[in-house]
Amino acid sequence: MKLKRIKVLSLAKFQAVLMLYVGLCAGILYSFGGFFYDLFTIGLNWGTLLAFGALVGMPAIFAVFGFVLGIIEAIVFNFFARWFGGIELDL
Repeated sequence: MKLKRIKVLSLAKFQAVLMLYVGLCAGILYSFGGFFYDLFTIGLNWGTLLAFGALVGMPAIFAVFGFVLGIIEAIVFNFFARWFGGIELDL
């Protein structure tokens, strides 16, 4: 079976959800890492509170960039699959 074409919005949505979860993991690591670093060094401050904004901000940013990159990847794949015949898959 050959994969000759990818639906652009299908890949974009999949990539957005995948990157949302990656952003959530990164946001958790960033915010709790910053919390413990501030707790043991300079003390808690407004920067510590702002670091917890990463729990919302990073997943949102990662999802948007994942969506945009999913669109670009699908378009590039579809363009080159016409020339090289796609990808062979064994299912």
